[in-house]
Amino acid sequence: MMWLFIALGGAAGALARYSLMTLVHASRIGTNGAWQLLPIGTLIVNVLGSLLIGMLYVLIIEKMILPAEFRSLLVVGLLGAFTTFSTFSLDTVLLLEQGFWLQAITYTLLSVVLCVLAAWLGMAILRLVA
Repeated sequence: MMWLFIALGGAAGALARYSLMTLVHASRIGTNGAWQLLPIGTLIVNVLGSLLIGMLYVLIIEKMILPAEFRSLLVVGLLGAFTTFSTFSLDTVLLLEQGFWLQAITYTLLSVVLCVLAAWLGMAILRLVA
C-alpha cells in the first residue's frame, strides 16, 4: 500500500510542478535581459517545497497530528516529485556554460539560502500554531 501512496503523491507532485513552472514561464514572456535567464520557476518550486516539508515535518514527526503514513504520500511522493534538485543543478550548469556567471552564482545562493530559510519558517510557523 505504501508504494501506491508514494506513486499517487509523486504523480500529483509532478503535475503540480509542471503546472506552476508553466504558469511562471508564461508570466515572464516578453521580459528582456540576461536576468530573464534566471530559472525563477525552479526556484519558486524548490522554496515552496522547502516551506511545505518544514511544515509537514512538524505535523507528522514532532506533533504527530498527521499519521506517519502521510510521510510516504506527502514527503516522499508529493514533495519528492514537486521539488527538483536535478533541474536546479542543470539550470546552474547551463547558465555557467553560457557565460552567465553572475546569474548562476545568484541563483545558487538564492536557492540554498531561500530553501533553508523556507524549511525553517515552515517548521517555526507550525510549531507556533499546531
